[in-house]
Amino acid sequence: MTGARKLRLGVNIDHVATIRNARGGDHPDPVRAAEIVALAGGDGITAHLREDRRHIRDDDLARIQAATSLPLNLEMAATDEMVEIALRHRPHAACIVPERREERTTEGGLDAAGQHDRLTPIVARLADAGIRVSLFIAPEMRQIEAALRLGVPVVELQTGEYAHAEGERRATELARLAGMAALAAKNGIEPHAGHGLTFENVAPVAAIPQLAELNIGHYLIGEAIFTGLDAAIRRMRAAIDAACAVPA
Repeated sequence: MTGARKLRLGVNIDHVATIRNARGGDHPDPVRAAEIVALAGGDGITAHLREDRRHIRDDDLARIQAATSLPLNLEMAATDEMVEIALRHRPHAACIVPERREERTTEGGLDAAGQHDRLTPIVARLADAGIRVSLFIAPEMRQIEAALRLGVPVVELQTGEYAHAEGERRATELARLAGMAALAAKNGIEPHAGHGLTFENVAPVAAIPQLAELNIGHYLIGEAIFTGLDAAIRRMRAAIDAACAVPA
């Protein structure tokens, strides 16, 4: 794999906290999951502090930061409360995502184009604090253009449409992802991707040369039930590395 591109793997540990919260108490502890991510070859920890605290809780953030040197990517809604929490904890990155109380998981991408005025001061406050701001957006030109206007250094392209498509539609969605990753990179924005990625569908996305990072969570936590989290992460790491080793 000499000369192969290194694509970072961020692991979202929210759903360890989901299981914990189903019964209350402290087990299973997402901090332990963060430690395993570090040992298994993950490059970062992603955690979504939702407004209703259904997954990660406030005190988890400081404990995760204390337990591992891996960078923390805080997924957060564009609210004053979440900005204050981010400023207090100073994660490596903050990824602004859409959030609705009734949704089971994040549905679609953030409408950065339609929320420019709302996002502008939030992006500025986070950036001024030294937090690397990312927007979780659909792979669409108007959203890339909005990210450029907002001055964010990173976008995370939502891969759900690709992950759930089949046949020709999947090929179309993959081409859309590749095109928008290239457009972002051409304009100086670092493109990441995530949502719905599995062992079976990750390779074509990982092979997109402009992508710098994939964020994967629910699938890995689900696989961990059967194989253990360490094994699940190592298998995903190997699939990503193999895709990056194939010449373009």
